[in-house]
Amino acid sequence: MHPAVDVTAPGRATRSTWIALAVLMLPVLLVSVDNTVLAFALPVISEALAPSGQQLLWIVDIYSLVLAGLLVPMGALGDRFGRRRLLLIGSAGFAAVSALAALSPDAPTLIAARALMGLFGAVLMPATLSLIRNLFEDPSQRRTAIAIWAAAFSGGAALGPIVGGFLLEHFAWGSVFLLAVPVMLPLLILGPILLPESRDPAPGPLDPLSVLLVLATMTPLVLAIKTAASSGASLLVVGCLLVAVVAGVLFVRRQLARPVPMLDVSLFTRPAFTGAVLANLLSVFSLVGFLYFLSQHLQLVSGRSPIEAGLVLVPGLVVTIAAGLVVVRIVRHVPAHIVITCALALNAIAFTLVALTGSWGSDLVLLAAFCLLGAGIGAAETLSNDLILAAVPAQKAGAASAISETAYETGAVLGTAVLGSLLNAAYRHQVELPAGLTDAHQEAASETLGGAASVAGALPEAVAGPLLESARTAFDSGVQVTSSIGAILMVLAAILAHRTLRQAG
Repeated sequence: MHPAVDVTAPGRATRSTWIALAVLMLPVLLVSVDNTVLAFALPVISEALAPSGQQLLWIVDIYSLVLAGLLVPMGALGDRFGRRRLLLIGSAGFAAVSALAALSPDAPTLIAARALMGLFGAVLMPATLSLIRNLFEDPSQRRTAIAIWAAAFSGGAALGPIVGGFLLEHFAWGSVFLLAVPVMLPLLILGPILLPESRDPAPGPLDPLSVLLVLATMTPLVLAIKTAASSGASLLVVGCLLVAVVAGVLFVRRQLARPVPMLDVSLFTRPAFTGAVLANLLSVFSLVGFLYFLSQHLQLVSGRSPIEAGLVLVPGLVVTIAAGLVVVRIVRHVPAHIVITCALALNAIAFTLVALTGSWGSDLVLLAAFCLLGAGIGAAETLSNDLILAAVPAQKAGAASAISETAYETGAVLGTAVLGSLLNAAYRHQVELPAGLTDAHQEAASETLGGAASVAGALPEAVAGPLLESARTAFDSGVQVTSSIGAILMVLAAILAHRTLRQAG
């Protein structure tokens, strides 16, 4: 069947090209929703499958471990074997294993299904952004298309709690995974008709050793970050970091020595490219870190239901999408490095607002802060992704897309690991437990606000009331500390972006 769009045709995009973009957004939205929707289903999954504490961690972590390790190799494979082909294979596989996850009878099966979801997610994700690079040759239209892509990616993360809250209030826990089937079907039907095939016309030879070295770099790195966040420094963390560093150095040396590398690491010698990747990573870092404490505050401090908490996020989601689209027009008149710098500064202002208002800040203040953050995320994500793709020829778009999405996943992991672990540490330091609790209750209530809320549900009001009051106060104090650090990091990110992205305009 002949594709509706000729990838080699110069000029501006046609109506069918924009329809093809709409089809491409389905897997992007689904994979990004999947990053946050699982958190809402964990209590129900725990009740249904009775996993051990270690198994529960693997249910959450295995997806991002596999995804982060395979994004770069799969982007290179798409350049070689065809991006549309890998997109369709990845989408079909993702839908199939999502159904397997929904029907899992026990924790090991669910862990295996989540690992396969990470595999097929890595297959399909680089193809979406690289196909956009080939579909839209006009720079202005490409920025608009990338704005829509970025809005689907970052907006999907905010949609996760809304979707999760709705599904869990009306259906079984498996519904959060079964969602993939109806979402992927239109892509599998319309993709072969609307999407052009594109690939690198002169790909290098397959390099299995480079693939293994990427896996040996990214997977231990993500595991080290997650382990350090949950249990602090340990021999496992140090060992994983050493493996990641050694494998990373060997990977870079191998790419520099090969005439046709799997990944052109020399791109990172360009300040504008490196700055765009870091802006991408730090934008997602701020979004995920902010959502980590915002979702908990809305449910466990303000007492909102999951669906109500999700709906509070809607204005910020709308602002994120709008900012990504508006910035396409702004950048015609204002240099990109100025816009990205201002966008990251908005993130800093959002964190500062939360840090200054502290425990007396209302949900309305949090909503306003999230809208400011959404404006910064929408603008920075759109332009940083565009700069990353514009830095490479169209035939190498898969590898560049994989770098962008690896930055996204790393930013997501770091956002939870760094800001989340700081928040949990501040909570543990501040919380004061009432007398009369058992050892088990003390351990649970001293770890997280969620643990304190769970313990309080089994206690008489005379004990539960003071416990919840202390836990909520400690949590909000931790949010102040975390937000202050987040604000400082975003100011540094804005300075870095201003200095490195000047070459980009």
